[in-house]
Amino acid sequence: MPAKDRSAPSVAVPRITARLATWLELLRWHKPSGRLILLIPAGWSLWLVPGGRPSPDLVLLIVLGGLAVSGAGCIANDLWDRRIDPLVERTKTRPMADGRVGSLEALLLLVVILAAALAVVLALPVAHRLSCLGLAIAALPPVLLYPSAKRWFDYPQLVLALCWGFAVLIPWAAATGNLSGGWPLGLTWLAAVLWTFGFDTVYAMADRDDDRGLGVRSSALSLGDRAPLTVTVCYGLTALALAGAAGQAGVGWPFWPLWLLAAAGMQREALGLRRTDLPRSSFGRHFSRQVLLGGLLLLALVVGRV
Repeated sequence: MPAKDRSAPSVAVPRITARLATWLELLRWHKPSGRLILLIPAGWSLWLVPGGRPSPDLVLLIVLGGLAVSGAGCIANDLWDRRIDPLVERTKTRPMADGRVGSLEALLLLVVILAAALAVVLALPVAHRLSCLGLAIAALPPVLLYPSAKRWFDYPQLVLALCWGFAVLIPWAAATGNLSGGWPLGLTWLAAVLWTFGFDTVYAMADRDDDRGLGVRSSALSLGDRAPLTVTVCYGLTALALAGAAGQAGVGWPFWPLWLLAAAGMQREALGLRRTDLPRSSFGRHFSRQVLLGGLLLLALVVGRV
């Protein structure tokens, strides 16, 4: 009898693995810095609500929801920029830019990811579910439309910053069932918006030459030589706003030494942007350091609550 052909399964497995890896790349889940920098403001929010000690179940749901929403935003970004990304040095190897993923496949994956985000909202306690669902629906249009802002708005990074603000509002509503958080909530939201505008302006500084040639807009181009000073001010106000929120929420003294260290680190990073000979790679390193400094602020809140 002829031997059975065992080659098909052995070939199929690597193909499936490669496809999953491509989808993870499209979602940017292979780059943890971009996911953490969204989850950090959510952590600020969770540890500043009254009581400030969220349950592990709630933290897990917020993490899963944040991963889903950030992935959806990345797919929307690549769909909007599928003709621009191949022309930009930093983005030309993305899955849609180099042709590994088509528009229909990306749209289908976007629907799946949004369904996963909805499932996370529906898994919240019934008493808090409705307010979170309303906020999630309100966040969806700016998240999906943000990538188009560079075509019609001089400061598209501000649109992203407003999207990031929902990373504070939704966890707060998930923990309390409402947005009646007073100064702690308002100042935490402000900190997230200012921080996001600052670090995303730096991120856009790496693409200035490409963006100028393509005729698209960014805060890095619009601010010009004022961009480093603007980022410095944003980081300073971020630290002050979070300090005000912590003070209003009654966070303990261990918060302050770590807060001071993080605030000083942010200023040091911002001052480094004033050099005129910075290579493109330096802006990516700045972004990664903001993840560490934002994480240090979150750690400060956690130990302040303990």
